[in-house]
Amino acid sequence: MISKGKKQEILSRLSSARKGAETVVFAKFTGLTGKDTTEMRRELRARGVGYIVAKKTLMARALDEGGYTGTMPELPGEVAFVHSTDAIAPAQSIGEFEKKFKGAVAIVGGVFAGAYKNKEEMVTIASIPALPVLRGMFVNVINSPIQGLVLALNAIAEKKS
Repeated sequence: MISKGKKQEILSRLSSARKGAETVVFAKFTGLTGKDTTEMRRELRARGVGYIVAKKTLMARALDEGGYTGTMPELPGEVAFVHSTDAIAPAQSIGEFEKKFKGAVAIVGGVFAGAYKNKEEMVTIASIPALPVLRGMFVNVINSPIQGLVLALNAIAEKKS
């Protein structure tokens, strides 16, 4: 049993994480070994993503203060509160660990853009490529017509020679 003081400490940690977070992901972590948990937490910290394990009632209380729209998704089993100031990093990171630790880690919902999201919506958000990849894709889209024009003009110039 957790003391009232410890609960207050966890609640204040969750509340401050919520206030500073752009996105929150609820991650189920059943059957994860201590070694794997330590490795995952280290990698998340390196990416600027926080990972807090707390009682679901404390999570709900901290999130109630946020004024989010929609309904909080059902949270089965043991759930972690994964948060970051980066809008996509928590979902992407947990999505990667979901593939790495098959069955032991899973996205079960979250908060994105001020609204509760269900599992499917958060998995979709997790599949969005990272910002550098999106920039590269954008450059390719812009570059493609220019490259085609250059090739066409070059072919015309070679025909006239």
